[in-house]
Amino acid sequence: METVLIAAGVIIVATAVTWVGSAWLERGADDLAVHYRLPDVVQGTIVVAIGSSFPELSTTVISTAIHGEFELGMSAIVGSAIFNILVIPALSGISGGRLAGSRQLVYKDALFYLTSVAVLLLAFSFALIYNPLPDGELVGRLDRPIAACPLLLYGVYIFLQQQETEEHWQEERTGSAPSISVMKSWLLVLAGLVLIVAGVEGLIRSVIALGETLGTPTFLWGATVVAAATSLPDAFISIRTARQGDTDVSLGNVLGSNIFDLLVAIPAGVLIAGATLVDYGVAAPLMAVLTVATIVLFAALRTDLTLTRRECYVLLALYAAFIGWLVLETIGVTAWVR
Repeated sequence: METVLIAAGVIIVATAVTWVGSAWLERGADDLAVHYRLPDVVQGTIVVAIGSSFPELSTTVISTAIHGEFELGMSAIVGSAIFNILVIPALSGISGGRLAGSRQLVYKDALFYLTSVAVLLLAFSFALIYNPLPDGELVGRLDRPIAACPLLLYGVYIFLQQQETEEHWQEERTGSAPSISVMKSWLLVLAGLVLIVAGVEGLIRSVIALGETLGTPTFLWGATVVAAATSLPDAFISIRTARQGDTDVSLGNVLGSNIFDLLVAIPAGVLIAGATLVDYGVAAPLMAVLTVATIVLFAALRTDLTLTRRECYVLLALYAAFIGWLVLETIGVTAWVR
């Protein structure tokens, strides 16, 4: 019991440290985006998204390279993506009355996001097909060549957003960027990165201790506690921007964060470690839930390009059902996760 209380206390402190670091990182990145005159969509899907997703990136890298727990990092990323796609738009829509999305965001970025989900699932499948373990289990070896495929797709995404930025600059040739201290902004970004790494390390050590003490699988804690803790920066950013009326930035942050998480954060741990084992029996059900959540969100957004309060509550109910399903898996009532 004492171990559980200590671990819970460390989780609270580590979450607070991660949140402060993410706030510093987001503030510095936001100032730099204004200084370099980036369009709102690019600011939301690239600058803000990468800044707020650094906790997830740190989770995969630290859990794989230091603790040898790729399953923990993978489940945390997928769980964070589910949290982002269901909870954050719902809370943003409820706090702002409704959440409207531009046609460009709903069609272009949503299409690329769906492609990202498919490519990551293909990477897991390739690991099982081409590098299976000899014991016949649904476990494959995810190596660097396979992990590079999602990273290459993210390079395409960066290219498309770079084209978007150039078009934006051509349309706004007049005027100059606001005066800010570029050096101060960069230092704020670096300080935020350091705090995030320290906070994520505390989170990972705590959930590993909880899993060992309570005899529960690491994917459960990764998909719930770590996922929610690392997604808090995304939630605060999207809710605040939604209240300010910047719905493109709010939704763009959600989609951009998930694209970064799936195409960069998960492969990054593999590239650093060289290779890791992927349990397809765990990965596939979690990816299936993410796919269903994505379809529900985009179907709701497609109606008048707006997310109403009623639709927001439906998204929250779906996330509650997801958490309930994980609990049932843990206590053995259901067995969809092998």
